Amino acid sequence: MYIFIFVYLIYIFYKSRTSLYMLQQNLYNENNRYLRWIARSLTRCFNPVDFLPFLLAIFLFLSKESFIMETIYLSITLIYVIGIYDEYKKNLINQNKIKFNVTSRVKRLYLTEFLIIGLILTSLILTNFSGISLTLLALLIAFLYHFIYLVNIINKPVEKLVYLYYFNKAKKKLYSMNRLKVIGITGSYGKTSSKNILSHLLASKYITRPTPKNLNTPYGLMITINNYLDKFDEILVAEMGAYVEGEIKNMCDFVKPKYGILTIIGDAHLETFKSKDNICSSKFELIESLPEDGACVLNLDDEYQVNYVKNELKSKVKIIWIGIDKKEADFYATNIKSDKYGMNFDIYHDKEKYHIETKLLGVHNVYNILASIALGNELKVPIKDMITKAKSIMPVEHRLEIKKVLNITMIDDAYNSNPVGAKNALEVLKMMDGIKVVVTPGMIELGVSEKKLNYEFGRNIAKIADYVILIGETRCEEIKRGILDSKFKNENIKVLNRVVDAYQVLEDLKKKHQDSEVYALFENDLPDIYSEGVNKK
Repeated sequence: MYIFIFVYLIYIFYKSRTSLYMLQQNLYNENNRYLRWIARSLTRCFNPVDFLPFLLAIFLFLSKESFIMETIYLSITLIYVIGIYDEYKKNLINQNKIKFNVTSRVKRLYLTEFLIIGLILTSLILTNFSGISLTLLALLIAFLYHFIYLVNIINKPVEKLVYLYYFNKAKKKLYSMNRLKVIGITGSYGKTSSKNILSHLLASKYITRPTPKNLNTPYGLMITINNYLDKFDEILVAEMGAYVEGEIKNMCDFVKPKYGILTIIGDAHLETFKSKDNICSSKFELIESLPEDGACVLNLDDEYQVNYVKNELKSKVKIIWIGIDKKEADFYATNIKSDKYGMNFDIYHDKEKYHIETKLLGVHNVYNILASIALGNELKVPIKDMITKAKSIMPVEHRLEIKKVLNITMIDDAYNSNPVGAKNALEVLKMMDGIKVVVTPGMIELGVSEKKLNYEFGRNIAKIADYVILIGETRCEEIKRGILDSKFKNENIKVLNRVVDAYQVLEDLKKKHQDSEVYALFENDLPDIYSEGVNKK
């Protein structure tokens, strides 16, 4: 029977890795993300085989015969051995797109989990392997994702203390740097690209420290300040993301930005914000937090920003307007031209004309460069110096990044797709001279508008693509309907459940069109929490 304990511990440790990974990917249940994921992923959370030990444990209440008791424990042990093998096979087949990061927080969760399991195992031994303790152990396996949720709740007071420690440490360090200027960047889309462009252009005059990668939460800001911010840094560029109202204000209260850039107001995270007006007011928390002697860059082409400033803005901070359509903006772009190598365009400011060349693609990056030059000019960085620096800006990984993969040209726009970004990406694909393929699982977290927006996405795809590879049969139903309603050939649509399998389809297309270049736009790559499984052969 002690062999049972050994096998049980291996199985629950192995299986807990998956549930903790999903908890981590859902931001430790922030705004009930983990619970919502469980609700829509019941087939992934519950394995019917894991309920067999629970049923077998009930027989221990009915019989005290040692032979029956030993038979039940042996049977359950064999079931868990099979479970270990099954988990091993799943991990071989389903390679995680985002690595499971065994942080200190994950280790604390593991510790709490196994302290609880240890107490139950102790009870099992002290009660001579009774049915009650065995039933509890079986239930923990069967409802492991819910058990991890409970463990996360138990650990909340500890995590709060850890948070306060690192928060106060970061606050003390930040406030000791009197010369440091803080710039906040937020918006529905383009925050990371805007942050990287701004940091690159400002580097012609200042020592600039941007938040790494997409660390745009309060935890991300604390990590940046505690681990990356140097005493010689002159500017901190803080990317600020949010899922609900109030989050950006809290970050502003923490880092106290003097300058800000608002990229664009869109439908991202509509599921949690509930309305576009809520999204707008949330993003403007950055602008409302700026001091009067600061400055912000807003988009005159974005009607939500214009209306908010006209009707609701309370701050008296200086506003610098940028635009493409609206020529009355303080900085506006025109004569935009692009090819697969990049873009060039003209910028007008104070009746002066400047010509920009960049390796970046997409109209949204024209706005990002405009915003960066506008704020850089406010910070006394010579415009001509920024124009020179613009030539060396490299695309952000997975954001309209063109690269050669096997025998095809990939347009990698896999990070966090949205209606505006998807439209821009399709425009980039349109200008390519060759066979055009779209690989996508669609867009997520768009609330009640999700189906409608994915349907429109499908119709837009049909206007440009020669072939379409959809990732996720269930998730892509509306996209496929939009494509087919546009009289697109059904035989040119392939539906898969894993993006990795798209490469073989693309190889086959290349063989079919040997005399043409194949351009594949990878528009969005959903994290593992949205996976629909392995393709059926």
